[in-house]
Amino acid sequence: MRRVKYLNNRDLLAQIHKSKNSFSSYVSDGDANYDVIVPSVEKINVRTISLAKKNKAKKLTQEAWEQAKDAGHKKIKLTDFTVSPRKIEKTDLVFRVMTFDHIPSDPTRKRTPKSVADKHTKVNFPPFQHYKLDKKGKLKCVGKSHWEGGMGNGYFVGDKGKITNELAKMFMKLCERYGTRANWRGYTYNDEMQSQALMQLSQIGLQFDESKSENPFAYYTAAITNSFTRILNIEKKNQNIRDDLLEQEHMKPSFTRQNQNEMATQSYKKKQATLHGKVLVATKTSIKELNKQLKKENKNKLKKDKDGDLILEDDLADAKDEVLKFKELKDKDRKPVVMKRSLFRSKK
Repeated sequence: MRRVKYLNNRDLLAQIHKSKNSFSSYVSDGDANYDVIVPSVEKINVRTISLAKKNKAKKLTQEAWEQAKDAGHKKIKLTDFTVSPRKIEKTDLVFRVMTFDHIPSDPTRKRTPKSVADKHTKVNFPPFQHYKLDKKGKLKCVGKSHWEGGMGNGYFVGDKGKITNELAKMFMKLCERYGTRANWRGYTYNDEMQSQALMQLSQIGLQFDESKSENPFAYYTAAITNSFTRILNIEKKNQNIRDDLLEQEHMKPSFTRQNQNEMATQSYKKKQATLHGKVLVATKTSIKELNKQLKKENKNKLKKDKDGDLILEDDLADAKDEVLKFKELKDKDRKPVVMKRSLFRSKK
């Protein structure tokens, strides 16, 4: 059996698909699995049909390989189970069309609707319909989201299904793992952050649109981050109110407020400004100004050497002392430079 991972996009997409199917109705079970997503019925053309064949062939290849692997076969390759897109018929393809045609209109929902969704009844995820091509090449509706009954004699239902247990476990795992990150795990109200994030995921979990992205992990992580930040801001606001009340009663506030009060004083700001001295940015202008300043300070100490270069007087004096010390040494104390003979031997 393949190892179950709760934090990868492939398993997340599979569980999102199963959860959305519980809110939908189809002519047959095979019509629930779509091959390509299009924005409208008019977009079902030669190009999208070719893309749907490639997607279906890739999916069949992967399923056949996984079945052989689960059966215990060893040393199997994915190329051994490759399915050609040319062998797939048009009538076997399923197209998901994103549309609000089967969702009842609700003109009283918003005064100034800005999108098509604002004109219809609110649903928990973008609605869609599934279409298939018959033998004559005509499109036929084989599935609808938020629907109960047949395609022609059914009715709209907004709260029919639910998210799967596996997807709920993934939401819990995401919140737990995110709560252990270094920038969040130190807060005493970390459990409240995780609870808020889990509630947010349960509300917007199915609003992920597969037609726009194939990365639900990033979508859920952004929602969790916003939930954690919201709780942090609320706790900071409550802490400020508590510190204000303590200061009014002439009591010591929290250490955070004490540090803020200390850093706001002029003495602290002056100390921080002169702590490391004057800080300069290494630019051409600042380097020129620094050279001018150094030349002014050492103007009287500079002298020219034999090559005409300016050197400090102290460095020149040190060099003279070294020369005098060398001259005062006796001949026997001087060690001549001896070159190794091996350096001058020619290679044979």
